[in-house]
Amino acid sequence: MTSETRRGKAPGRLAQSATAAIGASVLLTIAISLLGPSVMVPALSGPAWQPPYSLNLHPAPHLVVGLGAAAIVLGALGSLGLLLAGGRWSPDPRLLVRLGCLAAALLAFLPPSGSGDHLNYAAYGRMVTLGVNPYTHGAVDLPTDPIARAVEAPWREEPSVYGPVATAVQALASWIGGDSLRLTIFVLALVNAAAFIATGLLIDRFTRDDPARRLRAALLWTANPLLLYQLVAGMHVDTLAIACMVAALLARSRPVGSGLLLGLGVAVKINAGLVALGPAWELCRRPARLALMAGTALAVVVVGYVIVGSEAIGPMTRTSKSISLASFWKLVQGWLQSIVGAGSAYRGEIQIGSLLVLALVAWSLFRLMSRSDGYQGYANAHGSAGLSAPVVAAVIVIAYLFATPYILPWYDGLAFGMLALIGASALDGLLFTHLLVLSLAYLPARVLDGVMPQDLDWLRTVVRSRIAPWALFALTVALVWWSWRVARRVRTPRASTAPPP
Repeated sequence: MTSETRRGKAPGRLAQSATAAIGASVLLTIAISLLGPSVMVPALSGPAWQPPYSLNLHPAPHLVVGLGAAAIVLGALGSLGLLLAGGRWSPDPRLLVRLGCLAAALLAFLPPSGSGDHLNYAAYGRMVTLGVNPYTHGAVDLPTDPIARAVEAPWREEPSVYGPVATAVQALASWIGGDSLRLTIFVLALVNAAAFIATGLLIDRFTRDDPARRLRAALLWTANPLLLYQLVAGMHVDTLAIACMVAALLARSRPVGSGLLLGLGVAVKINAGLVALGPAWELCRRPARLALMAGTALAVVVVGYVIVGSEAIGPMTRTSKSISLASFWKLVQGWLQSIVGAGSAYRGEIQIGSLLVLALVAWSLFRLMSRSDGYQGYANAHGSAGLSAPVVAAVIVIAYLFATPYILPWYDGLAFGMLALIGASALDGLLFTHLLVLSLAYLPARVLDGVMPQDLDWLRTVVRSRIAPWALFALTVALVWWSWRVARRVRTPRASTAPPP
């Protein structure tokens, strides 16, 4: 066998191994839920004949945590391997999209895993159906209710931080589910899976004329095992917000429709509003269209918050000052407390610092993309030169994720939705690594005092609190260094004449 033949077969072997790793990751994610209640899967009360279904085997903590770790690592390695292999050795993107949609649909019929957030969703919906304001009350205020009792610490006293559209969906699920937590969760899971699948189909349609882009888009969203693990199996409300924002970007040639979708996304979860800066940038020279889009979006948000009341704003402002254990800002907070004193959390100073980091990351990426032929080639919706709305939105969202003091794994889903709409770059690998670190750090993303074995406590005290913050800091430095290094080597292009995407 010649050296050329061996080199030609190498990408094929890489693609096959990577595809197998992705398949194994998805199967492991399904297995975690299928095994039933565990440290990864909260138990659901209600009639056993109602969905979601499981084998109810109550697997040991070490087993399911090991399955989760394997699913995360295999999923990340497989996705990165296929992105590197590319070309004619890769699987049919249409098959990947179909299999990803099938996996998402199947997971809707299995108990959610990885966190207990879905229990909060059910409780907030229950409050609405009982006439209790979820923005001023927590599950602790309904001590005898079968739905509210399921909410886990430390969230039992916390009111809802989600927007009026999210609350409306939760209330609908509660109205259908009644006293059954199982059925309430199943309705929420169906909506969540439908949003994930719809987003995947929209992205696939957008990229269908370019096989390479179509494959990459499938790997970034529909067949992304880490997103299936976090957004679908984890059943996080972020999925619905992302669906609205992706649809808004693709419909931005229609200002009213795009504005409506932007408003709905913000009314699901407020940080999704970062995406709106993309269309705003693109339309800055068309003030009438910008005003129409912005006015429509603002009207949707205002109407939603008028309906639920001004009390909904308070919980969001409190959470905006939080610092998650895996964030590198937790290290900064510890340093400040050790030097200046432990009497303050220094959250105000950290908020200012995070804004400065956000500005640095965003500036670095804008500098790169404004000079790159590849990104300039994605002309805006009106066919004129300049960065398009998806590119701008991707930059802002990625800068936010790398700079924010409060970060959780499923937050990365918004960035993957944006990346799937723009050109390939090292950002793909950096974001996969970001999500890999966070996913391992929050394994599982539940507070289980007295339930999780003590010999697994290192997952929280070492991985989440020590390794993850340093890893995320290193990734942020790497992102800035890469963008400046590459920007120096590329030329500033002439005005693009490429057709709109």
